Amino acid sequence: MLAANDLVLVHLDRHPAFYARINEITPDVKRGWHQVELLILTLPPQTVVWILDDHHLQGDEFTMGGRPVQLFLVPPKPLPEPGEDLSPRKGQGKVIKLPRKT
Repeated sequence: MLAANDLVLVHLDRHPAFYARINEITPDVKRGWHQVELLILTLPPQTVVWILDDHHLQGDEFTMGGRPVQLFLVPPKPLPEPGEDLSPRKGQGKVIKLPRKT
């Protein structure tokens, strides 16, 4: 089940639409439902509150305004193992110069 601070990919009409961070999940007045505050990662960022049940937070599809919606967890990057060499390795990664606007 999704939790606060999880990063999710939101699918609209069964297609990836946007990323969002779950800021907070609080119980709704209706038993089994939750008020889920999402920070939608757009420019500018937007905060919305959706009322979802446990199944929706477990990845089941639901509809909003007749459109299918589904939340997919974006797994966090695993933490390095203790003692793992974190120094950059030759040939990994590149420095890319970005053009300056004048």
